[in-house]
Amino acid sequence: MKVLFYGTPGVAVPFLEDLARDHSVVGVVTRADKPAGRGLALEAPPVKTKALALGLPVLQPVRSAEIAAEIASLSPDLAVAVAYGRILDKATLAVPRLGTLNVHFSLLPKYRGAAPVQWSLVRGETVTGVTVFWLDEGLDTGPVASSRSVPVGPEEDAAALFEKLAALGRTLLAETLAEAAAGRSRREPQVGEPSLAPVIKRSDARVSLDTPAPTVHNLVRGMSLGPRAFLDLVLGGRPVRLTLCKTSLEVPPAAPGDPGRPADVSPGTTGRGEAPVGAIVGIERGKGFLVQCGQGSRLWVLSVQPEGKRQMPAADFLNGARLKIGDVLSVRGAA
Repeated sequence: MKVLFYGTPGVAVPFLEDLARDHSVVGVVTRADKPAGRGLALEAPPVKTKALALGLPVLQPVRSAEIAAEIASLSPDLAVAVAYGRILDKATLAVPRLGTLNVHFSLLPKYRGAAPVQWSLVRGETVTGVTVFWLDEGLDTGPVASSRSVPVGPEEDAAALFEKLAALGRTLLAETLAEAAAGRSRREPQVGEPSLAPVIKRSDARVSLDTPAPTVHNLVRGMSLGPRAFLDLVLGGRPVRLTLCKTSLEVPPAAPGDPGRPADVSPGTTGRGEAPVGAIVGIERGKGFLVQCGQGSRLWVLSVQPEGKRQMPAADFLNGARLKIGDVLSVRGAA
């Protein structure tokens, strides 16, 4: 088939490579080059760089209204979009003879929008997946061609989940394109309660220790690709923004009479008595520190990055800040 490809970031590159190997890619549409670095020199999107290396024609329309006119002469049988980053209008969608497929990293209609992987982790989903669907003029509202689910591990972060879903998406897209080429395309309406996954703002990454530890942990792993989860602290009378790079949920207390489960109190850790939110209730060299969160829950903070400094083990941060068990992290209000 003659295929047109829409894509911009690095996650879309392997999909383009697969299409170039298995089909005739008549053109690649990507976003404009952007200034980058200290000199603000223009930098090409990863998809453009790969397309040029493959010898494929590249289109970078400035406005959405220009796309239809630019691709009409290419006469594609079908188009594929992966993280293109722009909504296609009716005229553009009408150009490919069979339509335009989009690879979306959630089980639609859940998490429609720009950041489905991040929000699925922030919301604590234990199952997600990939949906290949036919684009229409809505926001991820078109009929489904295929979908497949995968479990989400409790420690998986956005980078790991992106990698897993991208691999699944490539397989699913190849199967879907084979069906389309054989004239057996599915177009099933989306079923279920829709939810949104909007572009992430810096304020979305602010941590509140008043919330339960799983909520904080989910935010940290969901924001691992940026903007990263952070606390605004006061240390020694100075404001410090502390980025939380890696956290882990506390191991549940041992059940009475169950020697196979770990004890609640380990060396350098307080017992489970009452502690105020933000209190440091445990420190373990080589691991991190245990902080009191909302609803009596506690969270291991393993790796942090103080503003203006390198990423470091969380226990090293406490040592440098001269904080110890029983001290309470002083959190500033939202800026």
